[in-house]
Amino acid sequence: MLKDFFSKKKKYASIPREEAKQEIPEGLMQKCPNCHKIFYRKELKKNLNVCPNCSFHHQMTAKERIDSLFDEHTFEEWDQNIITENPLGFPDYLEKVEKDREKTGLNEAVVTGKGKMQGFETAFAVMDSRFRMGSMGSVVGEKIARAIEKAKEQQIPFIIFTASGGARMQEGVLSLMQMTKTSIAIKRFSDSGGLMISVMTHPTTGGVSASFASIGDYNFAEPGALIGFAGRRIIEQTIREELPEDFQTAEFLLKHGHLDQVIDRQDMKEVLTTLLDIHEGGDQPS
Repeated sequence: MLKDFFSKKKKYASIPREEAKQEIPEGLMQKCPNCHKIFYRKELKKNLNVCPNCSFHHQMTAKERIDSLFDEHTFEEWDQNIITENPLGFPDYLEKVEKDREKTGLNEAVVTGKGKMQGFETAFAVMDSRFRMGSMGSVVGEKIARAIEKAKEQQIPFIIFTASGGARMQEGVLSLMQMTKTSIAIKRFSDSGGLMISVMTHPTTGGVSASFASIGDYNFAEPGALIGFAGRRIIEQTIREELPEDFQTAEFLLKHGHLDQVIDRQDMKEVLTTLLDIHEGGDQPS
């Protein structure tokens, strides 16, 4: 009796039987890939998609990210109706893009616009990895460049959350051209006194990591985010050396000076609004 009374109770839900799995509606529960605990999806969403047990940062959709940061009813979306074409005639490309539109409710892999965080107005871009792995095609580059140009015109800061597998192969060199287009837009924005904050989330790789994601006035990342250009295996084969276990993680990049800070998602809004407050009036970071 006493042994039963003082026995440790399980803190999180588990599903030991196949019958129990069938009794739970699909999509109600979610398993953390890091600690393997099982939670109600509502519990995870309430915690900004951060595991309550191990603090693993699950990916967020563009809408979830916007809702978590902006003051209610202040976000105004830009260039929503720009859609992808198939300039190289790549087989089945538009069919795959259409499937992603239906799956995500988005027209492309990035949402841009402006809104207010604790009353501070800022331009904004957030990439969504559910859409073609967040890959950078012509429309993604165009939307980001336009958002930066509008931020320059309106003299407001620009914040971007990146999540991408890199350049979109179906658009070939037209995709790679977006690296130059966005980088030039950022340079002009910076020369005009604009403030840009980049937040790299899991994953930020390829041409995105090598262009607009890495050239903010402040470069931040979420814990555990994979950030890099080429894949680990390719690098190891090229240099013929075994890389550290934490190579290309946000923590590794912070340690080697590539990032200014790794920020927990629950602290993100406070950090961003603090920076917006400091730089209000057009001051640039030194």
